[in-house]
Amino acid sequence: MKTEMQRMPVQPRRKKLWIGLIVLVILLFIACLSLSVYVGLSLTKIDRKPITETPADYGMSYQDEQFLSEDGKTKLKGWTIEPEGEAKATIIMAHGYSGNRQEIASGFLPLSHDLTQEGYRIVTFDFRNSGESDGTMTTVGVKEQLDLLGVIKSVKQETSEPIILYGISMGGATSLLAGSQSNDVQAVIADSPFSDLTTYLRENLPVWTNLPSFPFTPLILGTVPLITDLNPSDASPIEAVQNKKDMPIFFIHGDGDQTIPYTESEKMVQ
Repeated sequence: MKTEMQRMPVQPRRKKLWIGLIVLVILLFIACLSLSVYVGLSLTKIDRKPITETPADYGMSYQDEQFLSEDGKTKLKGWTIEPEGEAKATIIMAHGYSGNRQEIASGFLPLSHDLTQEGYRIVTFDFRNSGESDGTMTTVGVKEQLDLLGVIKSVKQETSEPIILYGISMGGATSLLAGSQSNDVQAVIADSPFSDLTTYLRENLPVWTNLPSFPFTPLILGTVPLITDLNPSDASPIEAVQNKKDMPIFFIHGDGDQTIPYTESEKMVQ
């Protein structure tokens, strides 16, 4: 009897211990979930970079443009840069994540100068939530492909020359997505694109968030699409390329790219 009485106080202590552990796990989960939602949403709410130069700074004549996204409501600001003579083709440039129509790091304006000297018309614009365009959310190609389709439609209404898409990073992936949907695009130049947004984020999200892959990557990918009503699977360039195999594509990718590995392009050329 004495032995049984001595054991009885142990049970309440164990119960309290289990309750404490369960509460701790719940609090940790809530903390991780809250941080995941905050960081995930912050990736769609990037700070806009201001337009600090114009084509005139590089000796080029240009026109300010306003395009309408294929969604029918998002207004996009851009430029049309004319060559001195008759245009051979129109090259539509698509900038990367957190960039704008200048794409300073990739030198859109100096490159535009060289291309106009060779007889190409250049159209460059700001994706939604970038530069001076409308929009409050960057979607890494999910909705940006609608923006580019709207620009392609507008350009085709104004010109009869061939249309070539040239995109960097997110813009490269978006160019593959839009190019596969438009019969007005003759070729795509994709510089450092990702092959599939869902797979890319699953493997590389820590590069963008600075958070450990577990548990944050699955939490971010599981919650943010639900909150934002965005589906990353809608941005799969590799599927787009496979569905339009007759579209000429020139891939550019360096093996030193730490943000989007060069193997992303390799997947699409195999």
